[in-house]
Amino acid sequence: MSKSAQDQREDTGFAVRSTYERRFASGDVIYDAGQPGDVLFVVQAGNVELRRDSAGEGGRVIARYGPGDFFGEIAVLLGRERTTRAVAVGDTRLLQLDRATFEAMCADRPEIAMRVIQRLAERAIELEQRLSALGVDDLLRPVVRVLLRAANPGEKTARVPTTLRKLASDAGLRMVEAHRALNQLIDQKLLRLVDDELEIRDFDALAAALDPGE
Repeated sequence: MSKSAQDQREDTGFAVRSTYERRFASGDVIYDAGQPGDVLFVVQAGNVELRRDSAGEGGRVIARYGPGDFFGEIAVLLGRERTTRAVAVGDTRLLQLDRATFEAMCADRPEIAMRVIQRLAERAIELEQRLSALGVDDLLRPVVRVLLRAANPGEKTARVPTTLRKLASDAGLRMVEAHRALNQLIDQKLLRLVDDELEIRDFDALAAALDPGE
C-alpha cells in the first residue's frame, strides 16, 4: 500500500530535520560579520538576534527572529559576506540550508518560495516605516562620529577613504540608513564625494551636527 500524501510530507520533514538541523546554546554565535554567506537558516525553536557592532559603542540588536522565521537569506541569494552577527538567545534549533538545497526546495514546493517573497516584502515595508519614523539626526550622529574618528583634523579639510558598507558597519546602521545620512551631509555641504573618497569640508561645522557637548 502506498503512503498517503501526509505520510510522505512527514517523512520528508523528518529527513530535512535530521539532515539540516543544527542546535545552539544560548549565547552561541551562529555566524559573524565578514563570513561568507553560504547558508540561510530557519528557526525551529528558540530565538536569534542579529547584532551589528559599531566602533567604540559595542553591538546593537537590529532584529530578532523566532520559530518559523528565516534569516541570513540576503547574503545567500546575493552571494555576499555577512554584515551582522547572529547570536542564539536561549537553546535554539535551526534548519541550515545552502543555496542549492534552498533553491531545490523552492522548485519542489512553490509555497516556500512564495513565503520567502512575502517575508522579504514585509521586511521592506518595515524598513520603510522605520526610516520614516526615525529622525534624520539619529542617523547623522553615528555617521559623523565615525567620520571624525577616521579623519585627521590637523587641517581645515580632510579626505576619508571608506566605502558605504564599511561606514554603515562602523556606525551600526543599515546601508540604506548610512546612505540617507550621507546624502543629508552632502546636501548640507558638510561633505562632498571626491575621487571615491569623502571630503570633510569643515571639521567644526561637521562636529556641530552632533548634540552639544559630544
